Amino acid sequence: MPVLSVPAVPVITPAVRGWGRCQMPGSLSTALRVVGTSLFAVAVLGGILAAYVTGYQFIHTEKHYLSFGLYGAILGLHLFIQSLFAFLEHRRMRGEGRPVRPGRSVALCIAAFQEDPDYLTKCLRSVKRIAFPDLKVVMVVDGNGPDDTYMLDIFHDVMGSERSGSYIWRSNFHAQGEGETEAGLQEGLAHVQALVRSNTYSCILQKWGGKREVMYTAFRALGDSVDYIQVCDSDTVLDPACTAEMLRILEADPHVGGVGGDVQILNKYDSWLSFLSSVRYWMAFNVERACQSYFGCVQCISGPLGMYRNTLLQQFLEDWYHQTFLGSKCSFGDDRHLTNRVLSLGYRTKYTARSKCLTETPTRYLRWLNQQTRWSKSYFREWLYNALWFHKHHLWMTYESVVTGFFPFFLIATVIQLFYRGRIWNILLFLLTVQLVGVIKATYACFLRGNAEMIFMSLYALLYMSSLLPAKIFAIATINKSGWGTSGRRTIVVNFVGLLPVSVWVAVLLGGLAYTAYSQDLFSETEVVFLISGATLYACYWVALLTLYLAIVARRCGKREEQCGLAFTEV
Repeated sequence: MPVLSVPAVPVITPAVRGWGRCQMPGSLSTALRVVGTSLFAVAVLGGILAAYVTGYQFIHTEKHYLSFGLYGAILGLHLFIQSLFAFLEHRRMRGEGRPVRPGRSVALCIAAFQEDPDYLTKCLRSVKRIAFPDLKVVMVVDGNGPDDTYMLDIFHDVMGSERSGSYIWRSNFHAQGEGETEAGLQEGLAHVQALVRSNTYSCILQKWGGKREVMYTAFRALGDSVDYIQVCDSDTVLDPACTAEMLRILEADPHVGGVGGDVQILNKYDSWLSFLSSVRYWMAFNVERACQSYFGCVQCISGPLGMYRNTLLQQFLEDWYHQTFLGSKCSFGDDRHLTNRVLSLGYRTKYTARSKCLTETPTRYLRWLNQQTRWSKSYFREWLYNALWFHKHHLWMTYESVVTGFFPFFLIATVIQLFYRGRIWNILLFLLTVQLVGVIKATYACFLRGNAEMIFMSLYALLYMSSLLPAKIFAIATINKSGWGTSGRRTIVVNFVGLLPVSVWVAVLLGGLAYTAYSQDLFSETEVVFLISGATLYACYWVALLTLYLAIVARRCGKREEQCGLAFTEV
């Protein structure tokens, strides 16, 4: 059985970005693009690998206590270029303001599973405030038992009975409920479709099947009855203008197949972890995805806030649902694969910061770690799928995929080499460099966002080095395992599996540190000066950042009324 199931792709109408428009047979043009992008990807990876292995240095001090080399220059240039195009995309966004053409129909699909009642209520209240005429709302709950009906009650309370409909379905589109007959299943299918299409607001409770099953039900029930489909999670608070802003992007360019919005954190001040996640989210969306959007190749339209052309979605719906990897049906990475399906058809994907939402993030370390492991699994799996379509898009997608896909492995190799074959000063210099890069990125984020809180983005570097790196390796090793995801928010389930790779990683680092300290020769006088200066600088950095954190952030943690400062959260 093949590793990836690739459906037959229909004739592509959108123009391929980043390649010249030349008149030649379609098959020859495609072949040349495939060869060209493949060679380009190999060249990028080979160049980075050569710079890393050779360790070529432009400048260095005596005995190489300090140096600046080719590998560091490549990474620095990457960050500069990424930041530049993100800035240009934000400038372009600020100029977008054309009115939306009237008469376009949009359906908002909400996926729900054991949601916290407070979050679900906020979500639905924000939905009712969306400034878009005749917006159709479809909420599908993953579960139809007595413990799930509270979500239906909340739906009725918030959305009202006028123009609303609901149905508790014993089955779903792919599995019969207990005691359900074939005739009953077909009757349920017809009822669900009729309910969704005839009501402005509809809520369906169905047999448990996972998030992809829930999304499939909404998409399938809607069929071709609307022009665009917006997706949303049940823990998300939407800005009233979010729908119109995303629709504006899709209406402006027929070659754009999907668009995502700016996802920020709803429970930002619940804990130190949720706060650091909030600054990381802002960087991920407003720098990394903004840069991708400049080239029309956003590689993941997030589940809390995204919109797709329904004609495209219905075209690949079955292939998306039945996705397999290494012979097993995929049960996570639904939103990333949805984006990849759009890219596979040659359509562009965009990001707009003018469309906003707030969503819940884990506040406890273990739940956060399990979430990150699941996301890393889907990232690496979808990286392989995404590589099949490099030739249909701008070369930036090829370049960035290679850089970001292989960077963790270069970083892990660097850390292990330093901790086992370096000197104490090399380890300290590496730690200083990591934080220096973090401070530079955080300073740029402060400028771009106009918010001094972004300086704390540099603290996220420690979380990345200590937890995300081992989680990524563990994700690859268990990439075909479907468990160990985040649980529903009504009942938080603690899972200790994610601690295994972190514990191993910490043991490896401590062992390397002990080995280096034991085997190193006596420090020279110059090395002692560098060690004292470096250690003092490193300590001052942490004292300064932690002091600022305690003064600015820590005092606000746990205060529900200060969860965020956006007007649309007051629901």
